[in-house]
Amino acid sequence: MTEETTAGSPQGSVRSQPFSRFEWMIAARYLRSRRRDAGVSVIAGFSFVGIMLGVAALIIVMAVMSGFRTELLSRILGVNGHVILQPIDTPLTDYAEVTEAVSKVPGVAYAMPLIEGQVLASGPRGGGTGALVKGVRGGDLKQLKAVSDTVKSGTLDGFDGSGGVAIGTRLAESLGLAVGDLITLVSPEGDATPLGVTPRVKAYPVVAIFEIGLSEYDAAYVYMPLSEAQLFFNQEDKAQSVEIFVDNPDDVVDLQAPIEQAAGRPNFTVTWQRQNQAFFSTLEVERNVMFIILTLIILVAALNIISGLFMLVKDKGRDIAILRTMGASKGAVMRVFLITGASIGVAGTLAGFGLGLLFCLNIERIRDFFSWISGTTIFNPEFYFLSQLPAEVKPADVTAVVVMALVLAFLATIFPSWKASRLDPVEALRYE
Repeated sequence: MTEETTAGSPQGSVRSQPFSRFEWMIAARYLRSRRRDAGVSVIAGFSFVGIMLGVAALIIVMAVMSGFRTELLSRILGVNGHVILQPIDTPLTDYAEVTEAVSKVPGVAYAMPLIEGQVLASGPRGGGTGALVKGVRGGDLKQLKAVSDTVKSGTLDGFDGSGGVAIGTRLAESLGLAVGDLITLVSPEGDATPLGVTPRVKAYPVVAIFEIGLSEYDAAYVYMPLSEAQLFFNQEDKAQSVEIFVDNPDDVVDLQAPIEQAAGRPNFTVTWQRQNQAFFSTLEVERNVMFIILTLIILVAALNIISGLFMLVKDKGRDIAILRTMGASKGAVMRVFLITGASIGVAGTLAGFGLGLLFCLNIERIRDFFSWISGTTIFNPEFYFLSQLPAEVKPADVTAVVVMALVLAFLATIFPSWKASRLDPVEALRYE
């Protein structure tokens, strides 16, 4: 990169290689704030702030949406089977054999027989709420790491012979229960009498309290020994279904046929993808819509760059005339204004990148701070699925946001820079 000055004419001439130090120096002077350039500086400042906030908002929103999906997916699949096998024609009395057979299918982690039913749960201090009882074997419950690894009080040891139940933390809080207290369960599927079917009512001691992290599950799930559930729901020696957990949930469709064949009895299966298809499709649609909406912030900031450069070109008409008469080429003039506008875009993008990452890494602290300031609970777990606000920064998403912002900022500089380069010295003087 060189700068040459020739004194062969009264004005001399200036020639420079593309993007030389001379062009960067002129662009840097145009970026500095002066009193007579206050309007241009204000527009440049708004453009910088707009791009910064747009990039930061996009990174934060994409990270939160990705975190939601990842957390929901991992926790939903942590307690619900990836494949649900249910019997056809005949009751599932051979659930032990079926469970053992499908567990040997390559790609299957483990399988567990299950009985479940809706009940009304109440505590010793009154009050009641709906709950979902899931009857499982003690060994199978310990394999559900989302439950066994999150036990807050009590124990799952000897669960099969305990005669008690394990409940979620939010259910325990709503009913005022602690380990050792009795929880009363009422099932509409009770005993048949001459007067009709009477609800079945039975009290069970609470042997463990867990916290999966999904408020919907922590407020409704009650795990009961399989033998107790068979008696409570009038399903003696039977299971309603077999839940199968696989090593790679994304490949579950490929394992459907081998699982159905291994069962050795009439059955049909349902995968987690089909059960939750509408839910996760909705999340993906929301994610894409938010990306489009927040991109408009960056687009508006890019338009501010265009207006700011047009004002700068008008304000620097005499400078353009002097540069041209000194021998600066049209390309040099265009590059000066390209550098000026692109610098705003690059600086705003980098600042937004840093702000977005900083926000994502401290999102829980920020949530707690604003909750303390406002005196309310922001992201209340009672209304949302998760107990914490998740944020997962994916390099692909961040790269897409940064590249998009840089491209928009660069495109915004092309037209006004081209217009500046088209001015000849005589026309440029008319801007003053």
